[in-house]
Amino acid sequence: MPMIRRSDLPYLAWVIALVSTVGSLFFSEVMGLQPCVLCWYQRIAVYPLVFIIGAGIIMRDRRMKYYALPLCLAGLAVSAYHNLLYYGIIPESITPCVQGVPCTERQIEWLGFITIPLMGLAAFAGVALCLLFYKPEKEGV
Repeated sequence: MPMIRRSDLPYLAWVIALVSTVGSLFFSEVMGLQPCVLCWYQRIAVYPLVFIIGAGIIMRDRRMKYYALPLCLAGLAVSAYHNLLYYGIIPESITPCVQGVPCTERQIEWLGFITIPLMGLAAFAGVALCLLFYKPEKEGV
């Protein structure tokens, strides 16, 4: 089984961010699922990551993770809050979702546990881990 080198982690982070972006657009535009307020904040964090990480890879910018990581960690924080709210750990009375789709609405539940908030959390955690463990080679990305 091939090991992923630390220098390859930006590519994996970019793929995760791209799949997350395309997936969220698929859920809303093709499946017709309306995003809640917290989903919108997560979209605001994940969509630019595709371009920031992609540009860092193309330009072989060894500092790329310092540009992308703050946005990723902000998205991770919102996603963690969304999951705590979704699974009832945080009471629904302190939710920012007062208009439109409730942040706790069950729109998708694959295999009994895979939900949209959980997919968002996994994506942000995956990108964050890739960026945190990324160690550039001497000559570029």
